[in-house]
Amino acid sequence: MQTIAQPLTNTQLEILKTFSHKLGEKDLIELRKTLAEFFAKRAIEAANKVWDEKGWTDKDVDRLLNTKLRKRQQK
Repeated sequence: MQTIAQPLTNTQLEILKTFSHKLGEKDLIELRKTLAEFFAKRAIEAANKVWDEKGWTDKDVDRLLNTKLRKRQQK
């Protein structure tokens, strides 16, 4: 039997307790959608916070979109 090196997070434990029974395919899809929406909302909130803190404008975003941020590895 393999043991986990680190204990589970409070979120993982709560999900395991809540969903300790098998879900049907339709419910599983709905759960995945709900979780995706939850984390997408958090990501948007974090991005909006940075936007406001930095005082960014649409012009700044256009500049970022057209900036190559990583170099290609040469073989």
